[in-house]
Amino acid sequence: MKVTVHRKAHFNAAHRLYRKDWSMKKNNQIFGKCNNPQFHGHNYELITSVTGDIDPETGYVIDMKVLKDLIKEEIEDKFDHKNLNEQVEEFADLNPTAENISVIIWNKLRVKLDPKLDLEITLYETPRNFVTYKGEKS
Repeated sequence: MKVTVHRKAHFNAAHRLYRKDWSMKKNNQIFGKCNNPQFHGHNYELITSVTGDIDPETGYVIDMKVLKDLIKEEIEDKFDHKNLNEQVEEFADLNPTAENISVIIWNKLRVKLDPKLDLEITLYETPRNFVTYKGEKS
């Protein structure tokens, strides 16, 4: 029987939405105030959802302490109180939109989890704006 467990975490980070290959005018047209050259920040809420079979020996889908530590090491420690554009290498040439951040988070966690487990990331940029990423279907 498949069960989904969820772990909530948060991090605070600054970013700027823009493309280096576009003019300031075009960046302003597309990204508006999110293109502020001085950056702006969000209090991101992250929900990591792991789906799998319940282990008959432990009763767990995944040990929540293991998941908590993984999120802390791979996401919170690397993103919290950082300028995503300037301090997180994955965004050196990738616009740090909520969509792209969720994919990066998924990729960082996916490689650390048992392949038998399904992973879904929900990232809240604001209480009303959030994205979900479940990985690519082949």
